Amino acid sequence: MHVLVVEDDPKIASHLQQGLQSSGHQAQSVAAGEPALRLALERPFDLILLDLMLPDLSGYEVLRRLRESDCSTPVFVLTARGGIDDKVQGLDLGADDYLVKPFSIVELQARIRAFFRRAQPDLVERVLRVGALTLDQVERKVEHAGKHASLTEREYQLLAMLMRNPDTPLTRAVLSDRVWGYSFDTGTNVVDVYVSYLRKKLADLGLRPIRTVRGIGYALDSASCA
Repeated sequence: MHVLVVEDDPKIASHLQQGLQSSGHQAQSVAAGEPALRLALERPFDLILLDLMLPDLSGYEVLRRLRESDCSTPVFVLTARGGIDDKVQGLDLGADDYLVKPFSIVELQARIRAFFRRAQPDLVERVLRVGALTLDQVERKVEHAGKHASLTEREYQLLAMLMRNPDTPLTRAVLSDRVWGYSFDTGTNVVDVYVSYLRKKLADLGLRPIRTVRGIGYALDSASCA
């Protein structure tokens, strides 16, 4: 999918772009309402992530003008304004979902998948494959040689990241950022703990594909997924 990120905080915008790209999406970022409105009306986007507090037009005004222009692109509002009145106003203006900051990139990814499963299921890549290893992104099941195991949300996100980047070492910092979000404390050993959980479930399927890359992090060995 092609996603337009409208966010004036460079750190959050970068985090959103990285998280979307890790899910296989294309992401373009703008930091103000006027250019966002022009882009959204000129180019075909599959989704718009819209902050409300922008330096020129407010997100509310951008949303109002989009809907008045018969732009039907789905819009997810991402904002620090979490009051009931704010949510009602955003949804009444035509927003399709509303997330309050700070939020986890994992929750955003899950909401995007859920929305497009309902609205346009053909846009969601259901199964990831590396060799004979498959990961069902709807049912959260990993399968190999006729055996399968169910995954928790974090296990799924971690394995999906590794499978989208086979044979590529991913640092613990990258994994923690993409799976647990920008507010995650990278000083903990939670990545190692969840890699251990994943290794056990994959070993039950007869596989040991996750290798430790000394001084870096982890990688999925595609040759081990045959």
